[in-house]
Amino acid sequence: MLVLYWSIVMKREATFWKSLENKNVRCQLCSHNCKISDGKIGICGVRKNEQGRLYTLIYGSCSSLTADPIEKKPLYHFFPGTQAYSLGTVGCNFKCSYCQNYSISTADSKFPYMRDISPEQVVELAQEHGCKGVAWTYNEPTIWHEFSSDASKLAKKAGLYTVYVSNGYVNEEPLKKLSQYLDAINVDVKAFQDEFYKRVCKARLEPVLNTCERAKELGIHVELTYLVVPGMNDSSDEIKNFCKWILEELGPETPVHFSRFHPDHEMTDLSATPIETLLKIYDLAKETGLLYPYLGNVPPGSYENTYCPSCENLCIERQGYSTRLNGLINGTCAKCGENISVRFN
Repeated sequence: MLVLYWSIVMKREATFWKSLENKNVRCQLCSHNCKISDGKIGICGVRKNEQGRLYTLIYGSCSSLTADPIEKKPLYHFFPGTQAYSLGTVGCNFKCSYCQNYSISTADSKFPYMRDISPEQVVELAQEHGCKGVAWTYNEPTIWHEFSSDASKLAKKAGLYTVYVSNGYVNEEPLKKLSQYLDAINVDVKAFQDEFYKRVCKARLEPVLNTCERAKELGIHVELTYLVVPGMNDSSDEIKNFCKWILEELGPETPVHFSRFHPDHEMTDLSATPIETLLKIYDLAKETGLLYPYLGNVPPGSYENTYCPSCENLCIERQGYSTRLNGLINGTCAKCGENISVRFN
Protein backbone atom coordinates (compact mmCIF):
# COMPACT_ATOMS: atom_id res chain seq x y z
CA MET A 1 0.00 0.00 0.00
CA LEU A 2 1.45 3.36 -1.01
CA VAL A 3 1.93 6.15 1.50
CA LEU A 4 1.64 9.75 0.31
CA TYR A 5 3.06 12.59 2.35
CA TRP A 6 1.86 16.13 2.99
CA SER A 7 3.60 18.44 0.58
CA ILE A 8 5.86 21.40 1.00
CA VAL A 9 6.77 23.44 -2.11
CA MET A 10 7.82 21.00 -4.87
CA LYS A 11 10.05 23.31 -6.89
CA ARG A 12 11.83 22.25 -10.07
CA GLU A 13 13.19 24.14 -13.06
CA ALA A 14 10.46 24.58 -15.62
CA THR A 15 10.46 23.70 -19.30
CA PHE A 16 9.40 25.94 -22.21
CA TRP A 17 10.72 29.38 -21.27
CA LYS A 18 13.43 31.77 -22.40
CA SER A 19 15.63 34.39 -20.73
CA LEU A 20 15.06 38.11 -21.28
CA GLU A 21 17.00 41.20 -20.22
CA ASN A 22 17.28 42.24 -16.58
CA LYS A 23 16.55 38.74 -15.24
CA ASN A 24 13.08 38.71 -16.81
CA VAL A 25 11.82 35.49 -18.41
CA ARG A 26 9.19 34.60 -20.98
CA CYS A 27 7.12 31.52 -20.15
CA GLN A 28 6.24 29.72 -23.39
CA LEU A 29 4.12 26.89 -22.02
CA CYS A 30 0.67 28.37 -22.59
CA SER A 31 -0.78 31.01 -24.88
CA HIS A 32 -0.55 33.79 -22.31
CA ASN A 33 3.25 33.74 -22.91
CA CYS A 34 3.73 35.58 -19.61
CA LYS A 35 6.65 37.95 -19.21
CA ILE A 36 7.68 37.39 -15.59
CA SER A 37 10.06 39.63 -13.70
CA ASP A 38 12.45 38.38 -11.02
CA GLY A 39 10.60 37.18 -7.93
CA LYS A 40 7.18 37.20 -9.63
CA ILE A 41 4.75 34.47 -10.64
CA GLY A 42 2.87 33.96 -13.93
CA ILE A 43 -0.90 34.12 -14.46
CA CYS A 44 -1.26 30.44 -13.54
CA GLY A 45 0.07 31.13 -10.04
CA VAL A 46 2.52 28.22 -10.01
CA ARG A 47 5.46 29.21 -12.25
CA LYS A 48 7.97 31.59 -10.65
CA ASN A 49 10.98 33.56 -11.84
CA GLU A 50 13.87 33.24 -9.40
CA GLN A 51 17.04 35.11 -10.35
CA GLY A 52 16.25 34.90 -14.05
CA ARG A 53 15.30 31.22 -14.12
CA LEU A 54 11.75 29.87 -14.32
CA TYR A 55 10.61 27.22 -11.87
CA THR A 56 7.47 25.17 -11.45
CA LEU A 57 6.31 25.21 -7.83
CA ILE A 58 4.05 22.15 -8.09
CA TYR A 59 6.15 19.28 -9.43
CA GLY A 60 4.66 16.19 -7.73
CA SER A 61 2.25 18.28 -5.64
CA CYS A 62 -1.21 16.74 -5.78
CA SER A 63 -4.46 18.22 -4.47
CA SER A 64 -6.87 15.54 -5.73
CA LEU A 65 -6.56 11.90 -6.69
CA THR A 66 -9.10 9.14 -7.18
CA ALA A 67 -10.27 6.45 -9.60
CA ASP A 68 -13.00 7.78 -11.92
CA PRO A 69 -15.06 6.34 -14.76
CA ILE A 70 -13.62 7.59 -18.06
CA GLU A 71 -17.14 8.83 -18.87
CA LYS A 72 -16.79 11.40 -16.06
CA LYS A 73 -14.04 13.31 -17.91
CA PRO A 74 -16.23 13.24 -20.11
CA LEU A 75 -14.84 10.88 -22.75
CA TYR A 76 -17.53 8.71 -24.37
CA HIS A 77 -15.64 7.32 -27.37
CA PHE A 78 -12.40 6.41 -25.62
CA PHE A 79 -12.08 3.11 -23.74
CA PRO A 80 -15.75 3.20 -22.63
CA GLY A 81 -16.56 1.48 -19.37
CA THR A 82 -13.02 1.72 -17.98
CA GLN A 83 -11.62 3.53 -14.94
CA ALA A 84 -8.97 6.25 -15.14
CA TYR A 85 -6.81 7.15 -12.17
CA SER A 86 -7.44 10.91 -11.96
CA LEU A 87 -5.11 13.53 -10.52
CA GLY A 88 -5.12 17.31 -10.11
CA THR A 89 -2.93 19.97 -8.53
CA VAL A 90 -3.58 23.71 -7.95
CA GLY A 91 -3.67 26.85 -10.07
CA CYS A 92 -5.04 27.66 -13.51
CA ASN A 93 -4.15 29.83 -16.48
CA PHE A 94 -7.82 30.85 -16.84
CA LYS A 95 -9.83 32.95 -14.39
CA CYS A 96 -13.34 31.71 -15.21
CA SER A 97 -16.03 33.53 -13.22
CA TYR A 98 -18.13 30.36 -12.94
CA CYS A 99 -15.33 27.87 -12.15
CA GLN A 100 -16.75 24.77 -10.48
CA ASN A 101 -13.37 23.71 -9.05
CA TYR A 102 -12.35 27.17 -7.82
CA SER A 103 -11.15 25.84 -4.44
CA ILE A 104 -8.11 24.38 -6.21
CA SER A 105 -7.95 26.44 -9.42
CA THR A 106 -7.58 29.67 -7.42
CA ALA A 107 -5.17 28.13 -4.88
CA ASP A 108 -1.39 28.34 -5.05
CA SER A 109 1.47 26.04 -4.06
CA LYS A 110 0.86 26.77 -0.36
CA PHE A 111 -2.56 25.07 -0.49
CA PRO A 112 -2.70 23.16 2.84
CA TYR A 113 -4.08 19.88 1.48
CA MET A 114 -1.36 19.03 -1.04
CA ARG A 115 0.37 15.65 -1.06
CA ASP A 116 3.69 14.66 -2.55
CA ILE A 117 3.61 12.02 -5.27
CA SER A 118 6.23 10.69 -7.67
CA PRO A 119 5.73 9.70 -11.32
CA GLU A 120 6.37 6.08 -10.31
CA GLN A 121 3.64 6.28 -7.66
CA VAL A 122 1.12 7.52 -10.22
CA VAL A 123 1.56 4.29 -12.17
CA GLU A 124 1.49 2.15 -9.02
CA LEU A 125 -1.71 3.80 -7.79
CA ALA A 126 -3.43 3.38 -11.16
CA GLN A 127 -2.55 -0.31 -11.21
CA GLU A 128 -3.46 -0.79 -7.56
CA HIS A 129 -6.96 0.58 -8.23
CA GLY A 130 -7.49 -1.53 -11.35
CA CYS A 131 -7.48 1.46 -13.70
CA LYS A 132 -6.74 1.19 -17.42
CA GLY A 133 -5.28 4.68 -17.61
CA VAL A 134 -4.33 7.97 -16.00
CA ALA A 135 -6.26 11.25 -16.35
CA TRP A 136 -4.88 14.71 -15.64
CA THR A 137 -7.96 16.65 -14.58
CA TYR A 138 -9.81 18.71 -11.91
CA ASN A 139 -7.70 21.81 -12.59
CA GLU A 140 -5.82 22.77 -15.77
CA PRO A 141 -3.19 20.07 -16.49
CA THR A 142 -1.17 22.27 -18.87
CA ILE A 143 0.39 24.10 -15.91
CA TRP A 144 1.48 20.74 -14.43
CA HIS A 145 3.37 19.95 -17.64
CA GLU A 146 6.70 18.87 -16.17
CA PHE A 147 5.16 16.36 -13.79
CA SER A 148 2.32 15.11 -15.99
CA SER A 149 4.78 14.52 -18.86
CA ASP A 150 7.19 12.51 -16.68
CA ALA A 151 4.39 10.42 -15.20
CA SER A 152 2.69 9.93 -18.57
CA LYS A 153 5.89 8.49 -20.06
CA LEU A 154 5.96 5.86 -17.32
CA ALA A 155 2.23 5.21 -17.65
CA LYS A 156 2.61 4.49 -21.37
CA LYS A 157 5.52 2.11 -20.69
CA ALA A 158 3.26 0.29 -18.21
CA GLY A 159 0.52 -0.14 -20.83
CA LEU A 160 -1.81 2.53 -19.43
CA TYR A 161 -3.60 5.14 -21.50
CA THR A 162 -3.23 8.85 -20.72
CA VAL A 163 -5.84 11.61 -20.83
CA TYR A 164 -5.94 15.40 -20.47
CA VAL A 165 -9.07 17.33 -19.46
CA SER A 166 -8.04 20.82 -20.54
CA ASN A 167 -9.06 24.35 -21.46
CA GLY A 168 -6.85 23.98 -24.54
CA TYR A 169 -4.56 26.94 -23.90
CA VAL A 170 -1.29 25.04 -24.39
CA ASN A 171 1.23 26.28 -26.98
CA GLU A 172 2.10 24.26 -30.07
CA GLU A 173 5.56 22.99 -29.10
CA PRO A 174 4.57 21.72 -25.62
CA LEU A 175 1.56 20.00 -27.18
CA LYS A 176 3.74 18.33 -29.81
CA LYS A 177 6.09 17.02 -27.14
CA LEU A 178 3.22 15.89 -24.94
CA SER A 179 1.51 14.11 -27.85
CA GLN A 180 4.13 11.37 -27.67
CA TYR A 181 2.64 10.34 -24.34
CA LEU A 182 -0.96 11.58 -24.59
CA ASP A 183 -3.75 9.41 -25.99
CA ALA A 184 -6.86 11.55 -25.54
CA ILE A 185 -7.94 15.07 -24.66
CA ASN A 186 -11.27 16.63 -23.78
CA VAL A 187 -11.07 20.34 -24.53
CA ASP A 188 -13.53 22.62 -22.79
CA VAL A 189 -14.53 25.19 -25.41
CA LYS A 190 -16.08 27.89 -23.22
CA ALA A 191 -17.91 29.73 -26.01
CA PHE A 192 -17.56 30.46 -29.71
CA GLN A 193 -16.95 34.19 -29.31
CA ASP A 194 -13.78 35.95 -28.26
CA GLU A 195 -15.65 38.54 -26.18
CA PHE A 196 -16.90 35.81 -23.82
CA TYR A 197 -13.38 34.48 -23.37
CA LYS A 198 -11.97 37.93 -22.60
CA ARG A 199 -14.72 38.87 -20.17
CA VAL A 200 -15.44 35.58 -18.38
CA CYS A 201 -12.17 33.61 -18.68
CA LYS A 202 -9.53 36.35 -19.11
CA ALA A 203 -8.24 34.53 -22.21
CA ARG A 204 -8.80 34.26 -25.99
CA LEU A 205 -10.72 31.86 -28.20
CA GLU A 206 -8.30 31.39 -31.11
CA PRO A 207 -5.55 29.50 -29.21
CA VAL A 208 -8.16 27.03 -27.93
CA LEU A 209 -9.43 26.27 -31.43
CA ASN A 210 -5.83 25.91 -32.63
CA THR A 211 -5.15 23.35 -29.90
CA CYS A 212 -8.17 21.28 -30.94
CA GLU A 213 -7.02 21.25 -34.55
CA ARG A 214 -3.39 20.45 -33.68
CA ALA A 215 -4.39 17.66 -31.32
CA LYS A 216 -6.44 16.08 -34.09
CA GLU A 217 -3.49 16.37 -36.52
CA LEU A 218 -1.17 14.81 -33.93
CA GLY A 219 -3.35 11.71 -33.65
CA ILE A 220 -4.73 12.47 -30.19
CA HIS A 221 -8.33 11.38 -29.63
CA VAL A 222 -10.34 14.62 -29.28
CA GLU A 223 -13.67 15.23 -27.60
CA LEU A 224 -15.13 18.63 -26.77
CA THR A 225 -17.19 20.02 -23.91
CA TYR A 226 -19.29 23.18 -24.25
CA LEU A 227 -20.80 24.52 -21.02
CA VAL A 228 -24.04 26.23 -21.98
CA VAL A 229 -24.41 29.44 -19.94
CA PRO A 230 -27.92 30.93 -20.17
CA GLY A 231 -28.03 34.17 -22.14
CA MET A 232 -24.26 34.27 -22.65
CA ASN A 233 -23.20 31.56 -25.14
CA ASP A 234 -26.44 29.73 -26.00
CA SER A 235 -27.77 31.55 -29.07
CA SER A 236 -28.71 29.44 -32.09
CA ASP A 237 -26.26 31.35 -34.30
CA GLU A 238 -23.35 30.75 -31.94
CA ILE A 239 -24.13 27.06 -31.58
CA LYS A 240 -24.48 26.68 -35.37
CA ASN A 241 -21.14 28.40 -35.97
CA PHE A 242 -19.50 26.20 -33.35
CA CYS A 243 -20.90 23.05 -34.95
CA LYS A 244 -19.86 24.18 -38.44
CA TRP A 245 -16.30 24.75 -37.24
CA ILE A 246 -16.24 21.22 -35.79
CA LEU A 247 -17.50 19.76 -39.06
CA GLU A 248 -14.92 21.61 -41.14
CA GLU A 249 -11.85 21.34 -38.89
CA LEU A 250 -12.31 18.23 -36.71
CA GLY A 251 -14.87 16.10 -38.54
CA PRO A 252 -18.52 15.13 -37.94
CA GLU A 253 -17.49 12.08 -35.88
CA THR A 254 -16.05 14.29 -33.10
CA PRO A 255 -18.01 13.72 -29.86
CA VAL A 256 -19.33 16.98 -28.37
CA HIS A 257 -20.70 17.25 -24.83
CA PHE A 258 -23.10 20.16 -24.31
CA SER A 259 -23.11 20.54 -20.55
CA ARG A 260 -25.57 22.21 -18.20
CA PHE A 261 -24.38 25.28 -16.30
CA HIS A 262 -25.11 25.62 -12.61
CA PRO A 263 -24.40 28.79 -10.56
CA ASP A 264 -20.98 28.78 -8.88
CA HIS A 265 -18.00 30.88 -7.76
CA GLU A 266 -18.60 34.50 -8.91
CA MET A 267 -21.66 33.75 -11.09
CA THR A 268 -24.27 32.70 -8.57
CA ASP A 269 -26.73 35.30 -9.89
CA LEU A 270 -27.54 33.21 -12.98
CA SER A 271 -29.97 30.31 -13.14
CA ALA A 272 -29.07 26.80 -14.22
CA THR A 273 -29.43 26.12 -17.94
CA PRO A 274 -33.03 25.14 -18.78
CA ILE A 275 -33.31 21.55 -19.99
CA GLU A 276 -35.37 22.83 -22.92
CA THR A 277 -32.40 24.92 -24.09
CA LEU A 278 -30.10 21.91 -24.02
CA LEU A 279 -32.57 19.73 -25.91
CA LYS A 280 -32.84 22.39 -28.63
CA ILE A 281 -29.04 22.56 -28.86
CA TYR A 282 -28.86 18.76 -29.08
CA ASP A 283 -31.31 18.78 -32.02
CA LEU A 284 -29.52 21.70 -33.64
CA ALA A 285 -26.15 19.93 -33.42
CA LYS A 286 -27.61 16.88 -35.14
CA GLU A 287 -29.30 18.98 -37.81
CA THR A 288 -25.98 20.73 -38.50
CA GLY A 289 -24.33 17.36 -39.12
CA LEU A 290 -22.63 16.29 -35.90
CA LEU A 291 -22.93 12.53 -35.50
CA TYR A 292 -22.32 12.29 -31.76
CA PRO A 293 -23.66 15.19 -29.69
CA TYR A 294 -24.33 14.50 -26.00
CA LEU A 295 -25.83 16.35 -23.05
CA GLY A 296 -24.13 16.52 -19.66
CA ASN A 297 -25.09 17.46 -16.08
CA VAL A 298 -28.69 16.48 -16.83
CA PRO A 299 -31.04 13.69 -15.68
CA PRO A 300 -30.45 10.33 -17.41
CA GLY A 301 -31.89 10.11 -20.90
CA SER A 302 -31.28 8.99 -24.47
CA TYR A 303 -28.98 11.98 -25.10
CA GLU A 304 -26.25 10.14 -23.15
CA ASN A 305 -26.34 7.12 -25.47
CA THR A 306 -24.35 6.44 -28.62
CA TYR A 307 -26.47 5.54 -31.65
CA CYS A 308 -25.30 4.29 -35.02
CA PRO A 309 -25.41 7.26 -37.42
CA SER A 310 -26.39 4.90 -40.23
CA CYS A 311 -29.17 2.69 -38.82
CA GLU A 312 -29.79 4.35 -35.40
CA ASN A 313 -29.08 1.13 -33.52
CA LEU A 314 -28.30 1.68 -29.82
CA CYS A 315 -24.58 0.90 -29.69
CA ILE A 316 -23.55 2.19 -26.25
CA GLU A 317 -26.10 2.69 -23.50
CA ARG A 318 -25.22 4.92 -20.54
CA GLN A 319 -27.06 5.53 -17.30
CA GLY A 320 -25.01 7.85 -15.16
CA TYR A 321 -21.58 6.23 -15.21
CA SER A 322 -22.88 2.74 -15.97
CA THR A 323 -21.97 1.78 -19.55
CA ARG A 324 -23.21 -1.12 -21.70
CA LEU A 325 -21.57 -1.94 -25.03
CA ASN A 326 -24.18 -4.46 -26.21
CA GLY A 327 -24.65 -2.83 -29.61
CA LEU A 328 -20.97 -2.86 -30.62
CA ILE A 329 -18.80 -5.55 -32.20
CA ASN A 330 -15.12 -4.62 -32.48
CA GLY A 331 -15.94 -0.93 -32.70
CA THR A 332 -18.66 -1.33 -35.32
CA CYS A 333 -22.45 -1.32 -35.13
CA ALA A 334 -23.67 -4.84 -34.29
CA LYS A 335 -26.68 -4.33 -36.60
CA CYS A 336 -25.27 -2.82 -39.80
CA GLY A 337 -21.48 -2.88 -39.41
CA GLU A 338 -20.99 0.91 -39.50
CA ASN A 339 -17.80 2.17 -37.85
CA ILE A 340 -18.72 4.01 -34.64
CA SER A 341 -15.39 5.83 -34.12
CA VAL A 342 -14.83 4.43 -30.63
CA ARG A 343 -11.22 3.92 -29.55
CA PHE A 344 -10.36 0.83 -27.55
CA ASN A 345 -6.59 0.49 -28.08
